[in-house]
Amino acid sequence: MSNHKLKNRIQKIKRSFLIWKTLILLLVNLWIDNLKTKIFQTNKDKNKKVQIKRARWFTNQLIDLGSAFIKIGQLLSARPDLIPNTWIQELSKLQDQVPQFSYTKVEEIIKTELGQKFSEINKINDLPIGSASLAQVHRATLRNGKEVVFKVQRPNLKQLFIIDLNIMQQIAFVLQKNRNWSRGRNWVDIAKECRKVLMKELDFKCEAQYAARFRQQFLDDDNVEVPEVIWDLSSDKVLCLSYLEGIKISDIEKLKSKNIDLPKIAEIGAISYLKQLVNYGFFHADPHPGNLAVSNSGKLIFYDFGMMGNISNNLQVRLGSMVQSAALRDASSLVTQLQQAGLISKDIDVGPVRRLVRLMLKEALTPPFSPKIIEKLSGDLYELVYETPFQLPVDLIFVMRALSTFEGVGRMLDPGFNLVSITKPYLIDLMTSNNQSPNDLINQFGRQVGELGSKAVGIPKRIDESLERLEQGDLQLQIRMGESDRQFKKMFTAQKSLGHSILMGSLTIASALLVTKNQNNLAILPLLFAAPISIDWIKCQLNMRKGSRIDKLKK
Repeated sequence: MSNHKLKNRIQKIKRSFLIWKTLILLLVNLWIDNLKTKIFQTNKDKNKKVQIKRARWFTNQLIDLGSAFIKIGQLLSARPDLIPNTWIQELSKLQDQVPQFSYTKVEEIIKTELGQKFSEINKINDLPIGSASLAQVHRATLRNGKEVVFKVQRPNLKQLFIIDLNIMQQIAFVLQKNRNWSRGRNWVDIAKECRKVLMKELDFKCEAQYAARFRQQFLDDDNVEVPEVIWDLSSDKVLCLSYLEGIKISDIEKLKSKNIDLPKIAEIGAISYLKQLVNYGFFHADPHPGNLAVSNSGKLIFYDFGMMGNISNNLQVRLGSMVQSAALRDASSLVTQLQQAGLISKDIDVGPVRRLVRLMLKEALTPPFSPKIIEKLSGDLYELVYETPFQLPVDLIFVMRALSTFEGVGRMLDPGFNLVSITKPYLIDLMTSNNQSPNDLINQFGRQVGELGSKAVGIPKRIDESLERLEQGDLQLQIRMGESDRQFKKMFTAQKSLGHSILMGSLTIASALLVTKNQNNLAILPLLFAAPISIDWIKCQLNMRKGSRIDKLKK
């Protein structure tokens, strides 16, 4: 075996050991946390603090594992169907905290990727202006005097990604084998999707296409600037963009010193997001302060196009109808629209969804509007998705997360910022201008009245048919007993837990009596019988805890 192959194999073994060790530690810690909760009967606030502490530990472990797992953590933060909201809030804060690599490597990679075109570069700054898990960004000047930036991929990153993603697929296979962990989730498919997304993000040509498309959307907008792609100096591992000088959007003092109208910048950002979602269906999915800046002339600048989102044509077409339903606070109609747009599966119980939508509409559309309404709505949505066995499309979660993130940026610029209030006039226009004229709306209303009339006319006939079937004994009555069945299961679990508690107590007493009679060899037998009963008792406690979470959510 060659030294190179041996080195690769040793590297794989080391990575495998580190990753599996982290997973086992996580599972053990979660088990201990659940056990403590049951033994000490901690309250909701204490449980939340424990979850936050554990989520922070997990976030730090992902940072220690490196680039691939930082990206996996960022993807997990967009999956509220897999992890609870408390963990999502921590993972959403996950920033790329990795050391810089040397300028010598940067120059070597650019030379290798560009070949003879490297001669077009006049100077590259030694110090990076940004460093992330995938790449490092350096400012440069071309021979023609143009100011640009080079985003250079970390050396040997693809090989490390392949090793880590292969191990991740092994973990997904193990998780899928466990019925409790895989209930309602397909970990193998999730791992495949992660692999597909991350390998695509390693291809900077793909990001170049995203950047060019995003820039095209705002070419005629005097309030938004997007860097231009320099195609001749870009490749799979190097991305060259025009340099746009700006003040970080989080540097409030410097923005004020330049007499920038901060509320105006917040409004520009809100309107730009409405355009991205409604007009184009292609949006920036990671608008944190590090990716936003303001030019000296007061324009909003977008950076970093590695994480972008798409909205389907079906959803874009239905947006007007959704806004109409929301304005009328018609929860049933809005849920139907969401199902027809493919955002909610048609084969699930929509009762809990409809109740939450009704509550969300009441909170969102009742003045005075809360300044944190998107954050509150996304939190409610994440709780529902995690507690019930259905999944929302990842792109919808990216929309909610992007809006929630920008809402935070807007409040930082203007404490009175409210996304709903700012976009309300544009939403009203959308209700009437979504390819519909007033006549179309009147015709639509007429069709609905006609459908209602047809159903009303058919009611006597349907009643007569049902009575005839009832007389013949052919009518089958189908009753949904979902809530009653769940309460029965809860009661059965509680009784089972009580029985296990009595059995464990009896076996412990029996063991103690045998010890007092100097029958030490026999005293171990009751404890051996108690062991599997104890494991089942813990499972009962966890099931009861999950049921109580659903009860709280419904209340």
